[in-house]
Amino acid sequence: METAKKKNEVWEWAKAILIAFSIAALIRFFLFTPIVVDGESMMPTLNNGDRMVVNKIGYDIGTPERFEIVVFHAPEQKNYIKRIIGLPGDHIAYEDDQLYINGEAVPEPYLDQYKAEITEGTLTENFTLEELTQLSEIPEGYFFVMGDNRRYSKDSRAIGLVPEDEIIGTTSLIFWPLEDISIVK
Repeated sequence: METAKKKNEVWEWAKAILIAFSIAALIRFFLFTPIVVDGESMMPTLNNGDRMVVNKIGYDIGTPERFEIVVFHAPEQKNYIKRIIGLPGDHIAYEDDQLYINGEAVPEPYLDQYKAEITEGTLTENFTLEELTQLSEIPEGYFFVMGDNRRYSKDSRAIGLVPEDEIIGTTSLIFWPLEDISIVK
């Protein structure tokens, strides 16, 4: 009798552990996943080594919005973290460190700190969408992304437009290191 009770208890614990691991795997695969910022392309917003949570839910229920930070599969079989600058239907241009979307100047307050620290030249070199892609507007299902550290970012200026189906999700929560826990914009 005692042996049957112990076997039942072991079986119950094994089921509980299996269920817990299954739930954790489902959450990680379908809802949220951690990612580590690798490199300095998003400085000063994100630092090398920051650990963030990628929200796969928010992306699934809608299209990413302009200036949201997204994680996507890059051509080098790596995941990149960049900011969405251009949406489908947009024309993008930069002139004298000013972003123009569809011919209108658009402020980028998240770059103000970095621009203030520059002593020579501009943060973002001049370009137009046509010069980079030979397109007059971003096609449906694609996005133009850039890192905040414009001088040192491998982004849509180098890798081209990002297809929507390569975007894993959005991210805004830094959870490590502890002193940097915050929600970034």
